[in-house]
Amino acid sequence: MVTELKNQRRAYGFALLTVGLWSTVASAFKLSLRYLQPAELLFYASVVSCGVLLAVILGQGKGRELRRLQRQDWLASLGFGALNPFLYYLVLFKAYDLLPAQQAQPINHTWAITLTLLSIPLLKQRIDRRQILAIAISYVGVLIISTHGQVLSLHFDSPTGVGLALFSTVIWSLYWVFSTRDRREPVIGLFLNFCCSLPLTGGYMVLVHGVRPVEIAGLLGAAYIGVFEMGIAYVFWLQAMKLSTDTARIANLIFICPFLSLIFIHFLVGEQILPATFIGLIFIVAGLVLQGRSGRDRGGEQS
Repeated sequence: MVTELKNQRRAYGFALLTVGLWSTVASAFKLSLRYLQPAELLFYASVVSCGVLLAVILGQGKGRELRRLQRQDWLASLGFGALNPFLYYLVLFKAYDLLPAQQAQPINHTWAITLTLLSIPLLKQRIDRRQILAIAISYVGVLIISTHGQVLSLHFDSPTGVGLALFSTVIWSLYWVFSTRDRREPVIGLFLNFCCSLPLTGGYMVLVHGVRPVEIAGLLGAAYIGVFEMGIAYVFWLQAMKLSTDTARIANLIFICPFLSLIFIHFLVGEQILPATFIGLIFIVAGLVLQGRSGRDRGGEQS
């Protein structure tokens, strides 16, 4: 009992650290994109992420597992890496490039709703009325944020940016669905995905932007994203879920993230947070909470 309580406290610690780190990345994206193109930011951040994940693997004593990798593991990594990080972050970074961070971040946070929609054709799942209501509530929030509260006017600052932010949720949801069939150790799998995506990212960067000198501020931003968004935060979250005796409570902490992000966006990026952003975010999170509860209730009925 004492051990369980100790592990649960450690789980909360890792989860809160993760939430804190994830809450800063929207600001890091926006600040870094002042100096780098999306493909450049992805390439430099991915290089750093590969180094960080390799260090974690070696630190955990799992280096021998890298030597046991087979041809199918590398082939799987090519496919996963093309989807995430390559395509996912290219689309997401371009959305951040076109939109204020206070718009891009909450819209991207609706990926769980997108996953529910995609599960209908891909996983042959059914959704109930409560899930349909959750989807509607969340997308009303997206509309409020995207139109600055002028919902009836349907005026968007950047329709392309909004479309890309929504498309990023589709890519991430597809990656999540395919990852459920992935039997590789999670950190090793992520490391391989990033390694295999580097030629794609580097080739795309050279083809579209060429190789150019970049400011140190851009490289520092990419390093921050590589260390935390694409590396340590993921490892911390896995550790929190592993230690927790109640993963639902840990998972609920993620709802703090978008609200905390607004604080960082205001003070670090300098954006004036609009009332419509806060109202829209409440709609999005309310939809996500309702969707999550509906999914758990259905799981309980089936068991």
